[in-house]
Amino acid sequence: MSYWHALLLAIVEGLTEFLPVSSTGHMIIVANLLGIGQLPFTDTFITSIQFGAILAVVALYWRRFLQSFDFYLKLAAAFIPFGILGFLLKDIIEALLKNVAVVAWSLMIGGVVLLFIDRLFNTPRKQVTTPSYAQAIRIGLFQCIALIPGVSRSAATIVGGLAQGFDRRSAADFSFLLAVPTMFVITAYQLYKTFKVAAPGAQDIKLLLFGNAVAFMVALLAVKSFVDFVSRFGFRAFGLYRIVVGLVILIMLALGIPLQII
Repeated sequence: MSYWHALLLAIVEGLTEFLPVSSTGHMIIVANLLGIGQLPFTDTFITSIQFGAILAVVALYWRRFLQSFDFYLKLAAAFIPFGILGFLLKDIIEALLKNVAVVAWSLMIGGVVLLFIDRLFNTPRKQVTTPSYAQAIRIGLFQCIALIPGVSRSAATIVGGLAQGFDRRSAADFSFLLAVPTMFVITAYQLYKTFKVAAPGAQDIKLLLFGNAVAFMVALLAVKSFVDFVSRFGFRAFGLYRIVVGLVILIMLALGIPLQII
């Protein structure tokens, strides 16, 4: 992998990780178009640069993380359903991730949902700074849907927030906050598996540091822009975009292009 590859992948990660468009689908397309989708280090790199995206959320919402211990308990309550189910189904999830067609169909189905989500939740919404424990658990249950590759963790948790009566901004905000423990655990687990097999070399570590820095800066811009955009215009544009990306993946598969991330 070159620095050019690392730059493009980190930009895609930073742009898509917190948007309801599935970073997995985008990574599959970009990595394989770059000709590096079959490299073992590509999977390590994609997993590792999520840490940079996590730091972007911490930097933007640092005041929220200083609220109270109760806030952390509610984040934990929201994460627990995802953590338990993810641990129990990890082998099935990894098998599904290797089936790129599953990712494509998940993208398109999720896109159809986002096309109508604004109409479904068009009643007066409330601004929420911190959810109740019951609301946090329910949002955590919605996050479990994102265990299906291509669903988008962000989309699932935002819809979960809307289902609790949150306005768009509040739903997006809590989705980003919940991403921190969720992505941290996923990243740590993937890195553990990687280092258990073989530790990356000096050049690989430089690429990882570079990728994290780029993902951090791009995610900063993406998160701020997304909250403003969705508060004004809703989710329809993201629904249409997901459908297009899913179709692109299916067309590439139909043309015989081997799409895979190890």
